[in-house]
Amino acid sequence: MEILVATSNKNKLDEIKDIVKLTNFNILGLSDVGSEIEVNENAQRFEQNALIKAKAYCDFYKIPTIADDSGLVVKALNGEPGVMSSRYAPTDAERIKKLLEKMKTVPDEYREAYFECAMVLVLPDGRYIVRLGFCFGKIIYQPRGTNGFGYDPIFQIKGTDKTLAELTMEQKNKISHRFQALKQIYGDIKKVFDKK
Repeated sequence: MEILVATSNKNKLDEIKDIVKLTNFNILGLSDVGSEIEVNENAQRFEQNALIKAKAYCDFYKIPTIADDSGLVVKALNGEPGVMSSRYAPTDAERIKKLLEKMKTVPDEYREAYFECAMVLVLPDGRYIVRLGFCFGKIIYQPRGTNGFGYDPIFQIKGTDKTLAELTMEQKNKISHRFQALKQIYGDIKKVFDKK
């Protein structure tokens, strides 16, 4: 069974492939099916953006499609960067720098944050499923770790002294917001396709 993951982000695709590597689903990325199409993700919530993207690609390629929208939500910044996480600044390094600059006067007890992932599976017959995953923690003062991507080096996981960037991919994929959402979607996929 082929399932398209509507992302051009290689890191994100690798994470998803790693999470479902023991399944019999053939996970395709956009480079496997041709090219990207123009999708206007202009909603204010993660799940709305994920649905817009998944539906557009499913309609175009006629393949069951998974799309996600995810990002970092910082309470002290009224939810920033939120749905703008990947567009907060041009590069990962600049995004981290901008966030740390905004957080520089925020005391430790108010640095709570969480990653949210909204993952949507859209089927060619129009049905869709939305699942949410979360990873809780706080924003630290300086980046630590060289693994992961995005805001991982400044996000310390709740209940640990580690940032996401200090974990291996295998370790991260057991706790990440994307794993939490994908685990639910995987269960849904099995139910949908086991009935066929």
